[in-house]
Amino acid sequence: MTATEISPAFPSAIHRGFDELPMIEVGGGVHIQVLQADVEQGLWVVRNHFEPGTTIERHKHTGPVFAFTIAGSWRYLEYPEINTAGSYLYEPAGSVHTLHVPETNTEMTDVWFTIHGANLNLDADDNITSVYDAQFIRDAYYLLCEAQGLPRPNVITGAL
Repeated sequence: MTATEISPAFPSAIHRGFDELPMIEVGGGVHIQVLQADVEQGLWVVRNHFEPGTTIERHKHTGPVFAFTIAGSWRYLEYPEINTAGSYLYEPAGSVHTLHVPETNTEMTDVWFTIHGANLNLDADDNITSVYDAQFIRDAYYLLCEAQGLPRPNVITGAL
């Protein structure tokens, strides 16, 4: 019996298995799997694999971010704490930081992020150099999959 058969008045849960959405290399030691991109709500959920020694440009968040580390380790250069497997991190709107994965890691670092709003990528003078939001991430993921000859992934969107 499915959830719909139990009560058609309630929406059904949506499942995506790890193998249903490709993990795509985007360059600079970063690999991304887009799980959900709800443009209307400004919500994006991604799973990232980071190679040892990867540093992501400094950025500011316009909304809160929730992160859970599955494997490996990473930190923000601006903070002393190190995120390791099982770590949970909350980032309030307005936080600014630079993600770094230690060169000494022996495995891929695997992190799941839920992001509300946008990442404002910053230069050394705090000028915005680019903006990543749900629409940008979804569309870039689709283009990267297409460029690698993969079918359009079935990312969960707000238009269900």
